[in-house]
Amino acid sequence: MNENEKELVEMILNGNTEAFERLVIPYRESILNLAYRITGNVEDAKEICQETFLRAFKYLRKFDTRKSFKNWIFKITMNVAKAYVNESNKGKEILNRTYVNKVIKDNHSPAELKSILMECLDSLSIMERKIFLLRDMEGLSVKETAEILGCSSIAVRVHLSSARKKIKKRFQEKFPQWMGYHEV
Repeated sequence: MNENEKELVEMILNGNTEAFERLVIPYRESILNLAYRITGNVEDAKEICQETFLRAFKYLRKFDTRKSFKNWIFKITMNVAKAYVNESNKGKEILNRTYVNKVIKDNHSPAELKSILMECLDSLSIMERKIFLLRDMEGLSVKETAEILGCSSIAVRVHLSSARKKIKKRFQEKFPQWMGYHEV
């Protein structure tokens, strides 16, 4: 945790609730994007983002300032999103069109690619899906992903490798000319 964030946390805990906005603003867009990628719906993502901030404020006293605030708030986001998806059965909408465009740049329709990506993600285990989203979509490190999900770095590497292989295999079945999402 950087010194500025630590100072903001102390200010909030000492009663200056206005400092909370300065603490979370740098993460707002990332949290909103992560929530959108999980739900596939802007309004749902906004609700998850709002709930994440409410929980972060409510449980800030439990936050260990020796750890990363970013990882802590991402963990809250994942927990809120998981509960939201479980409640609303919207787990099928995982990827957005932006990612589809990043994945492959050829003449295939975005709808076709999105459909295949959805199939791929549906075939992943819950842990593989979470790790894939955090590592490959959000760009977090293995260590950060492990901390957020409460697992070992080795587990992150194993699940990520498995997820990437499954996605690559599925795409190569549909598009033999495709070389893999990480090479685009």
